[in-house]
Amino acid sequence: MKRENFGTRVGILAAAAGSAIGLGNIWKFPYITGKNGGAAFILVYLACILLIGIPVMLSEFAVGRKNQVNAVESFKKISPKGKWHWSGYLAVSTAFIILSFYSIIAGWVFSYILRSATGSLKNIPADGFGEYFTNLTINPLEPALMTLLVLVITAIILFFGIKTGIEKFSKIVMPLLVLIIILLIFRSVTLPGAKAGLEFLFKPDFSQLSIHGVLEALGHSFYTLSLGMGIIITFGSYINKKENLVTLSYQVAIADTIIALMAGIVIFPAVFAYGLEPTAGPGLIFITLPAVFKAMPFGQFFEFMFFVLISIAALTSTVSLMETVVTFISEQFSLGRKKTISMVTLALFILAIPSILSFGPLSDIKILKGMNIFDSLDFITGQVFLPIGGILICVFVAWVWGVKNATKEISSEGLYKFKLKGLYSASVKYISPLAILIIFLYGLGVFNIFK
Repeated sequence: MKRENFGTRVGILAAAAGSAIGLGNIWKFPYITGKNGGAAFILVYLACILLIGIPVMLSEFAVGRKNQVNAVESFKKISPKGKWHWSGYLAVSTAFIILSFYSIIAGWVFSYILRSATGSLKNIPADGFGEYFTNLTINPLEPALMTLLVLVITAIILFFGIKTGIEKFSKIVMPLLVLIIILLIFRSVTLPGAKAGLEFLFKPDFSQLSIHGVLEALGHSFYTLSLGMGIIITFGSYINKKENLVTLSYQVAIADTIIALMAGIVIFPAVFAYGLEPTAGPGLIFITLPAVFKAMPFGQFFEFMFFVLISIAALTSTVSLMETVVTFISEQFSLGRKKTISMVTLALFILAIPSILSFGPLSDIKILKGMNIFDSLDFITGQVFLPIGGILICVFVAWVWGVKNATKEISSEGLYKFKLKGLYSASVKYISPLAILIIFLYGLGVFNIFK
């Protein structure tokens, strides 16, 4: 059976950008930008994207497209005698674990969409959204049902394959995402007092940019592009040999950054306009912003559109994560695609249950550093597996496959000029692995001595 590929360049870009644009773009990037000096942080972040994010993305695209197979076989075919295919196993496992708890957060978003549509959020006092959100998470039935709904919707999209499923879905929802975010920007920046929010996000303040801010920029530049979890390798395997991987990588990075900044323009003018303090994490989405919308004219409508926006960002990521796992299992074990999707969906839901219960009945169970099951899985994947996977891909491309061979694939065997070949070589050999090692150590708390 012939392996399916993406049909159009727009489809490739929409799918790859969709995998990068997720919940982190909506709350994490705007927040860490604001608290680390606004435009000063953005400049550092963009430098990290250029020097680390794009070179690693190019490497993963090239590894995937070389033999057009799943993430494990991609390593095995390039280096048949080595053990580098274990890097692929690590990447696929990381994607699987991440999706098991990421789908829970997406499920919370779906709960808020329903509650916003029915108007039930209007009855909550402005200072009561914290308790409201806690009650949602500690009672496992609704989060479990919504998590299952997220996984089933993701599975249905994958049932239709690459062109009709992932590509068509991405080409529809990505423009919709942009339209919704533009609508919300217009509402946010026209609020009285919105100027303070824009200054918080964009006014350069280098005095606020500490070593930890630089390290956060470094870390986010790696995580935001979906690197180290097999997604880019998998999507690379569906790209035909005549596509320009350099241009594609730049376009994905630019789209990801623009959406993140646009999300900041939605959030912070509104937060400052109503005199609320911006907070990091899911609390910004589920606690602070509902209070903002409650006070806003036509707030219910804009609240509903905001949660639809977040759900789109979440689903584009869940589709990418599940596809990585499905492609590996279906090809590795010669299973039918639909059967594999069904099995993976069920397995993900089973794995998600302990994380769902970790906010309620299993909240007393602590695994790592006093963290519950949900937070422990987040820590293991984000702070350990992803950076290790990133270092391994750099070492593999630079010293096993060889930069010369990688650049042949990147340039489509010379079809396109690769003007920054020298910078790419330096990055993948030295700059990126060292930077990712720093991310790894930072995530483990090694640099806390500088606080």
